[in-house]
Amino acid sequence: MDNLAEQQSPPARLPVFIDVEASGFGRNSYPVEIGVALENGRTQCFLIEPAHDWTHWDEQAEALHGISRSILKQHGIAINIVARALNELLQDKVVYSDAWGNDQSWVARLYYDAGVRQRFRLAHILELLNGDQVERWETRKRQVLGSMDLSRHRASNDARILQLTYRELLQSGEPR
Repeated sequence: MDNLAEQQSPPARLPVFIDVEASGFGRNSYPVEIGVALENGRTQCFLIEPAHDWTHWDEQAEALHGISRSILKQHGIAINIVARALNELLQDKVVYSDAWGNDQSWVARLYYDAGVRQRFRLAHILELLNGDQVERWETRKRQVLGSMDLSRHRASNDARILQLTYRELLQSGEPR
């Protein structure tokens, strides 16, 4: 008798997604948390201890992500360690963001200030989507978010929401 598991096709590997929370918006802002959702759906999140010259802080940004400076001082990881860990997880991969302009800037600052070469490429989610999927993105994203029981805002949760939204769009329509 055939094993049911052998009859089923392996789960499709999904693109990797990233989300970055920051100290604020604009020129002097920096990453405070980076989360990724890997191809297999596993997530990883890094709270980042601000470098000594990272002083910009926007209370409105803190209100959005809920991460205080004291949390970063207590639980943050040094920028060089975060940069190396991200390289290990994401080496040679294309990693997608729905806020590419901001996320790329913050990730670049992390790597530059850590003195580590970034070994993955950040890309905008629009590289994955066709016109119909772009039109349905926000509605589907709200549905995915509504189906999840999230107790707090985390960058890794946001990355996973992006990944699940993409999966839902693929399952409900024609892939690009």
